[in-house]
Amino acid sequence: MESTLHYLDNGAGWELALKQCPPTRAPQRRHPPLVIVPGYGMNAHIFGYHPAGADQALEATLTGLGFEVWSVNLRNQEPSRRCGGSRLYGFRDIVRDDLARVVPFVVEHTTTGCDTVTLVGCSLGGTYVYAYLALYPDAPVSAVVALGAPLRWVEIHPVLKAAFGCPSLIGALPFRGTRTLARLGLPLLRRVPTLLHIYMHPEMVDLSNLDEVVRTVEDPNRRLNREIAEWIGARDLVIDGTNISEAFAADRRPLLCVVANADGIVPPATAMYPREVSSAAVRDVLWVGSEDRRYAHADLYLAHTTKADFFTPLGAWLLGLPA
Repeated sequence: MESTLHYLDNGAGWELALKQCPPTRAPQRRHPPLVIVPGYGMNAHIFGYHPAGADQALEATLTGLGFEVWSVNLRNQEPSRRCGGSRLYGFRDIVRDDLARVVPFVVEHTTTGCDTVTLVGCSLGGTYVYAYLALYPDAPVSAVVALGAPLRWVEIHPVLKAAFGCPSLIGALPFRGTRTLARLGLPLLRRVPTLLHIYMHPEMVDLSNLDEVVRTVEDPNRRLNREIAEWIGARDLVIDGTNISEAFAADRRPLLCVVANADGIVPPATAMYPREVSSAAVRDVLWVGSEDRRYAHADLYLAHTTKADFFTPLGAWLLGLPA
């Protein structure tokens, strides 16, 4: 797919890599550019990759519907570049330094002629989006899509609760070589399906090309880990004295919450919570999966059937937004 890679100085010692993909067919009307924000321990590679071929990926599906798509790599997400900035960061850094610069940059460089963007936040990337709009209510954003993204922790899987049960401990542990560990560990975890199914159903995903699958994996960050643990314990995220759940509830932009029906990382009750409290006139839920097809967190991007079950319905929702 034709694309342009931009580098944006975030003012905090990082050059953020933003991938701009033009529409592959002429849209029937102007649509704001879509800005896809990756989440925890990942970069944006997964949005342009699918085991069945790039034409089955999220980027290709959306550009094929006439959207200009930007896939964002925040700090410490390859191929963003460190230029003297700290490798330690938290929620405030991502929102205030990264997203607060990304959105105006896309508005300035889009070829759509639109003066707003639609933000698509994936997992923790959706939390970043919620926090950004809570702290910048006048941001040039026309609509929000949250893919398995927590705002308030209504339900927490026991494994996740245990992993983040002690903020001081998880905040002290260094993480290195996570991509290599994922390459080695995924085949082994297939022998423990109950644990792996929290994140992925390998029977729904072709893992024969593990090198490509794990290219999206990045090392977790100790400071962010501590803040996530504190957030899980408190249920609500607070940044600069602002309760993000309460502030985002006042947002009136169209909202779509995408919920994977067997997600153990962000359980359905947590993923649907923003829709329940939103003040928007348009607040919808896209439920992905069925009794026969159980979608976990990573299945949303990699499952054999995800284009039909998720990407195409997502595009239809976006096309149905008012001009």
